[in-house]
Amino acid sequence: MNQKIELLAPARDLDSGQAAFDSGADAVYIGAGRFGARAKAGNTLDDIAALVQHAHLYWARVYVTVNTLLHDHELPQAVRLLHQLHDVGVDAAIIQDVGLLEADLPPLALIASTQMHNHTPERLAFLQQIGIRRAILARELSLDQIRAIRSQTSIELESFVHGALCVSYSGQCYMSYAIGGRSGNRGECAQPCRRRYTLVDGGGQEIVRDRHLLSLRDLNLTEHLEELLDAGITSFKIEGRLKDRAYVTNVVSWYRRELDRILAARGWERSSSGHSRVDFAPDLNKTFNRGYTRYFLHGRAEPPGSLNSPKMVGEYLGAVSAVQGRRFALDTTIELHSGDGLCWFDAQQDLSGTVVNHVQAAAAGSGKVWVTPEKMAGIHKGLRIYRNRDHAFLRQVERSQPQRKIAVRLRLESCPEGFALHAVDEDGNTAAGALLAEKVPAHKPERAGATARKQLAKTGDTPFTCKSVEVDWDQAYFLPVAALNSLRRETLERLTAARAASRPVMEGMILRNQVPYPEARLTYRGNILNQQAAAFYRRHGVKEIEPAAESGLDLRGKVVMRTRYCIQHQLGLCDGQPKAGRLREPLYLVDEEGHHFRLRFDCAACEMEVLY
Repeated sequence: MNQKIELLAPARDLDSGQAAFDSGADAVYIGAGRFGARAKAGNTLDDIAALVQHAHLYWARVYVTVNTLLHDHELPQAVRLLHQLHDVGVDAAIIQDVGLLEADLPPLALIASTQMHNHTPERLAFLQQIGIRRAILARELSLDQIRAIRSQTSIELESFVHGALCVSYSGQCYMSYAIGGRSGNRGECAQPCRRRYTLVDGGGQEIVRDRHLLSLRDLNLTEHLEELLDAGITSFKIEGRLKDRAYVTNVVSWYRRELDRILAARGWERSSSGHSRVDFAPDLNKTFNRGYTRYFLHGRAEPPGSLNSPKMVGEYLGAVSAVQGRRFALDTTIELHSGDGLCWFDAQQDLSGTVVNHVQAAAAGSGKVWVTPEKMAGIHKGLRIYRNRDHAFLRQVERSQPQRKIAVRLRLESCPEGFALHAVDEDGNTAAGALLAEKVPAHKPERAGATARKQLAKTGDTPFTCKSVEVDWDQAYFLPVAALNSLRRETLERLTAARAASRPVMEGMILRNQVPYPEARLTYRGNILNQQAAAFYRRHGVKEIEPAAESGLDLRGKVVMRTRYCIQHQLGLCDGQPKAGRLREPLYLVDEEGHHFRLRFDCAACEMEVLY
């Protein structure tokens, strides 16, 4: 079976979205002006329309995030936005609030946001039965869980393969809202998971002090793409709608290369057209990351936490061997440059840093360099130094101009009225242009043929690259360069129109039925914020409905986070048995402002809850 596989990239704005496509993405997801789960990553309809136009040249797709919870008065505005997105040609919308499914929607394909907690075959089967085109799987799933979902459903499955991780299941976190009124479900998460906490036991004894105990490393499933393909994933998603163009270009280029290698070996295809060329060697360690984890793809393995810092630490360079005035000697074999960012952990385990102003090589073969930094404070002999900004690499990526081209074959032939140029692209689309002209035999036949092939192959700034040019005429004719150029332009314009007419379109239609929802009772974690969402669930058999936290619910004593991540496992304090851990419970997390969060452990399920 010839599978078509999608590489899905984030787009903070039009520029990064175009860079993602040019670097090889088959689709991007981007936020509109409102109702996206990243409030700071909104875009105008005009910019989204421009991105759609760019994407559709390559049969690539644009998905827009309309995935916040909605108050009743916001539903009409969100519905109007979905109609506007459909009008500008967006391929699908990512949603969370099922209240939208009770409205008069345009025929736009809908994707279930990961915040809908898409983690069981029953939930995915329900989404499929009501007409949802695709579901974004919970990041916490193992391969076995993904296989089980695939074996029991045929809905499209999208899986995160790279980027930041929400510590709470499916991003269903209420901690930010509980302590400060900023809801992640409303696109305003204050990221309490990246803050410092002290872990204390039931007797008030400090177990760990001032560490980032809820902060996770970033996801990197490069080595597991084939396993995910075999499990049934067809869309591979990169997280990062707040990331800049350099990040997107680097990460997309990396995964494009890796996926292409795998797909070629299987005889499978990417879901869009064209091939990208980048003028740098992508490296996932050179743009922002907190260190990498495969999370729970193969079950509970290495601890996924990034407890020392939620920032990028980067690559280890070496230790300081001497300090001399405004410079220090560093034992390293890695080449450094002015502008590089250096960092280290101080005595309090805080991450500090500086910028390199000057680098001077020491004696040949010594494995040592002298570094003059912007500031020397905190640098001492024996200090371990890391590089979290490779200035030369980032400058190369920022200056790069990725190019994406669709292969086309051209054939020039003579005909009674003059000449015709036929084009066929890599997807089998065809077009032809005509040149009505007197056929003047060429005085130099070989030169005439060479000139025709050379000029017709010049595709310039079009989305095409010429794979071959065949000249098929009864004899060599003289054709002016201007005429050849005009014929080529006309033919490629017609080919572009032919591609637009035959572009595969995502179809979507919500089915209004009474298929039973897998649960009969929904708490505030069901995220039901408006009357239409409540009506939706009642129609599907839900008997008890508690309003969403964002309705003003008092969260004191309630679970604000449920996670597969376990602090006891992270700290090496769990023996793996289905019972309470070794510490004197209850345990509490205490943040820097004195908020106490009680921890509750479900050791049979190997999960942890955080209560406000």
